[in-house]
Amino acid sequence: MRKVLRGLLVTAGAVLVPAFVVGALPWLRGDDPAQTVLRARSAEQELDPAVLAAIRRDVGIPDDPVTGALSWLAGAVRGDFGRSWVSGVPVSDSIGRAAGISITLALVASLTALVCALLVLAPSLWRAAQGSGGVGRGALATGAVLAALPEFLLATGLLVLLAVHWRLAPTSGWSGPANMPLPALALGLPAAGALGRVLASAIDGALAEPWVRVWRANGFRRRAVLRAVVRRAVAVAFPQLVLLFVGLLGSGIVVEAVFAIPGLGATALNAVLAQDLPLVQGCVIVLALLGLVLGGLGVLAHRWMLGPALHSTGIPQSTSDSTGSARWALVAAGVLAAAVLAGLLRDPNAISLTDRLQAPTSTHPFGTDSLGRDLLARFGHGALLSIGGSLVVSAVALVLGLASGMTRTRAGVADILNAVPPVLAGVVVAAVAGPGMLSAVIAVCSVAWIPLAVHARTLTAEVRASGFVRTAIATGASRTHVITRHLLPSVFTPVLRHALIRLPHNALALAGLGYLGLAAPHDSPEWGAILAQSIDYAETAPWSVLFPTAGLTLLGITAALAPHAPGGSEPG
Repeated sequence: MRKVLRGLLVTAGAVLVPAFVVGALPWLRGDDPAQTVLRARSAEQELDPAVLAAIRRDVGIPDDPVTGALSWLAGAVRGDFGRSWVSGVPVSDSIGRAAGISITLALVASLTALVCALLVLAPSLWRAAQGSGGVGRGALATGAVLAALPEFLLATGLLVLLAVHWRLAPTSGWSGPANMPLPALALGLPAAGALGRVLASAIDGALAEPWVRVWRANGFRRRAVLRAVVRRAVAVAFPQLVLLFVGLLGSGIVVEAVFAIPGLGATALNAVLAQDLPLVQGCVIVLALLGLVLGGLGVLAHRWMLGPALHSTGIPQSTSDSTGSARWALVAAGVLAAAVLAGLLRDPNAISLTDRLQAPTSTHPFGTDSLGRDLLARFGHGALLSIGGSLVVSAVALVLGLASGMTRTRAGVADILNAVPPVLAGVVVAAVAGPGMLSAVIAVCSVAWIPLAVHARTLTAEVRASGFVRTAIATGASRTHVITRHLLPSVFTPVLRHALIRLPHNALALAGLGYLGLAAPHDSPEWGAILAQSIDYAETAPWSVLFPTAGLTLLGITAALAPHAPGGSEPG
């Protein structure tokens, strides 16, 4: 009973704390929310003290964050989320419409990601069903390229090419099924890369299990083996798919902005920027509750899909061909390193307006930007920020994810926090510490560990049910011994691979914060800042966005194909 009560208190705290923190933003930033509300209503009106006093009285702006949060929560418990400070519309109405749009978009994008990931892996699966090894390096490289696609760049490209030039889809808004394909592709294709890597690891593990050899030896058809392997792999990756769906509910802010979609993420961000506290608190509460419910459903679905396998199998040794993969990883890393070193020898800040938007030449191999600055130089110097920041985020996320996933094997805080968009975390951190690269790294770290924690939680649940772990527990092994000698060796390598494949994802998250002015300064050579500066010139000067995107892609390929020690075999 005490454990249940403690779990309920922790869960309630995880739901309520984000709402309280975002509700305290004006006081954290030292701003007067009445001024922001006035600016949101009428940008030209003067800051008259009488008008500001009237706004505070009319909308009920509290004197301090504690009083305001308690008052809002008292109403939320009764189902009353209050009214928007800016529009005066009931918050529940605004959230209801936005949530319906975001849930639909996230569902279509998640299905797109799953289908694309399975299509990429299909050739390897078909060969593996006959015993021809595991997932090939070609599939891994393709997944890495997809994972490295910047969402805002992909969304802009789809908008310009398919909607504007070819007129195959609407350019903006959300009025029906015709508005779904382009934003779903922009969100789903990058997600397919990360999901495909998790599926690849799960497929390799399933192919190494004894029952696969038994089925082959007894003459089972290839299709039957293939269906069973896919079912086993999808069962392992299903919580990640649920996690992906929940994350897309709030994290597709940039895509929603490009296509002018009034979804939940965009609504929350606009409310934060306007300091419309009732609306932003309502958005955060809804996102957190959705994360909790769907995270729990993901765990239940994982157990149901595994069935008896959950109680009789561990994580077997991978069958991947690491030698060939290592060769291609070295090639990708060598190309990236050569470009970075060549750029570091040049001046990234030298302006030459006569050379602006110049195509690649022998003098400027990567061309120039809108101010005539050498893009090779900016690429090289920006790599130190982009790759360095992403490595720090991935390392911290790996440690936190393993620690959380191996010690807590049920849905809870991780699933709730996963629904909080990184952009909102960036706004909160920037409000406290000020905008900058360090603030952006902290903000991305605060959510980047969650997919790794859920992956580790899924694998840990399987390993705990394995015979060698049950034997160790039955013979009196301590919890520390079980974790360090059995769970960690079995779980570490798959989660490490997942952390590596998310390197470009973390770099893109930092880039997204930079795009909003919450990370590196606008004139910084950081790759995200370069993309933000060059997005308006993508049609006339495509090289300005090509090379930062290529850098992210090479980073993803290097991470995906890097050799790893075989993981998950039973400890001796």
